[in-house]
Amino acid sequence: MDKPATIKDVAELARVHAATASRALNPQTRDKVSPRTAARIVEAARTLGYSPNSAARSLRTRTSSVVGVVIPDLRNPVFPPIVRGVEDALREAGYLALLGNTDGDAERERDLLTTMRGQQLAGFILATSRRDTLPPLGPDVSVVLVNRRTEAGDIASVVPDSGAGVRAVVNLLVERGHRRIAHLAGPQDTSTGVERHRAFLDGLAAHGLSPVGVVVSAAFTEQAGYEAAQELLAGSAAVTAIVAGNDMIALGCYRALEERGLRCPEDVSVTGFNDMPFLDKQRPALTTVRIPHYDIGYEAARLLLERIANPGAPAKRVVLPVQLITRDSVTSPASPA
Repeated sequence: MDKPATIKDVAELARVHAATASRALNPQTRDKVSPRTAARIVEAARTLGYSPNSAARSLRTRTSSVVGVVIPDLRNPVFPPIVRGVEDALREAGYLALLGNTDGDAERERDLLTTMRGQQLAGFILATSRRDTLPPLGPDVSVVLVNRRTEAGDIASVVPDSGAGVRAVVNLLVERGHRRIAHLAGPQDTSTGVERHRAFLDGLAAHGLSPVGVVVSAAFTEQAGYEAAQELLAGSAAVTAIVAGNDMIALGCYRALEERGLRCPEDVSVTGFNDMPFLDKQRPALTTVRIPHYDIGYEAARLLLERIANPGAPAKRVVLPVQLITRDSVTSPASPA
């Protein structure tokens, strides 16, 4: 049976001293090695299938090489590519991701974070944070928020540009002739729900318009979107376009429209946000805002590694650009105002 590769094997293949190889494979000391040499060492380790002895490292440093990644809903297709970006960035640095799902339940989230904290993880990447509360982890834990941010405290985050995306959607609808535009907002205890709602109002105001209706969805889910759309349509029969807080809410809106005998887009145009996989296969294909899912995850992991290496550095808040994707769910209204 072949013996597992050692740091000496990696060093020999990369033509460096073992101490240099060790520094290059440790994210906390990698900056002491030139980028070209570090890349050669990482490639040698990958070729040999070498992995650092994380258990021994944990004993020395009292930290692990595992990062906790907590998301609100595994069923939401927006999260797998974000998690993939996280995993790739962590793996390049010799770290692993431990994934947890909360189903949007605050108590379950607290229990999960408490359990993970007991494992002395290196840090956390959270997609579950609420707008006005801090993660219950303590000030000494490295944390990066992904796809959401909080107004309380100095916490690093990586988010898409929700404001620019929603304003682009509103501009598209107005250009197509819509004046009676409504909004199915996401939960207002999340930064995404609040920012997209504000951008919707600002986008309409820029055209001298007011919403014909706003209903806050209880969650970023298809069922919650369906229920919110039912409420909206019961009180706003004149609506010609609906801006949904995310793609799942928009799909719930599709079902509510169909039950009422309304066609999309002939009777009501609908837009989403996130550009989940397979939206182009929906009927009609959903007009939405594409966010850089993989890049969001990758950048979040990169920021976390920075904070692990330098906990006292100021927290960065990164906003990544988005792209309007126009498909079949938007057309001009049958009777423009």
